[in-house]
Amino acid sequence: MRLFRRTGLAALCGLTAALLTGCPDKTAQAPVDGGVTGPTAAPDSGPEAVVFTLQYLSPDGGSALIPLALEEKPLVEPTSDLELRSTLGLKNYRVRLMDEADRAMVSDDSVSEADDGLVYRIHLPQPLKTGYAYTLVVDSQTGSSFQDSRGRDVEDLRASFQIIGDKEKPKPPPAKGGKKRSR
Repeated sequence: MRLFRRTGLAALCGLTAALLTGCPDKTAQAPVDGGVTGPTAAPDSGPEAVVFTLQYLSPDGGSALIPLALEEKPLVEPTSDLELRSTLGLKNYRVRLMDEADRAMVSDDSVSEADDGLVYRIHLPQPLKTGYAYTLVVDSQTGSSFQDSRGRDVEDLRASFQIIGDKEKPKPPPAKGGKKRSR
């Protein structure tokens, strides 16, 4: 009988303690002091996709941006220096400046590459001709596509622009021969 009383007393104490504390999964949480109570934000992992910017060295010595997403060709001052930047590094790519006849322009190029971006500078021996349109092309060096530094495929870029001013008229051919002969 003593055993029954002790067991009953222990069960009664345990039941009383459970009733007084409530259900453990429904207890109120203490508010976080000065913090956000929602889920924590993921750390910034950088840009999702590659973004390109194109700028040129204007005649006054400053840099000016060439908009890339326009349907019309933006007008640009005559320049001999272009700079292409990307927000991520690139693999298996080539950069070319094409004239109206879709021929690659002769240029002295330099590049600085990193995982967090690319700076590609094009220096032309002569300023681009007024009135003419040009296209900057970024596409794959080999194969059908090029990738960013994270291994994702990147779409080809074709950025067209036009140089401010009228096209120069071609010079007339030189006159033939010298003196007229008399008979």
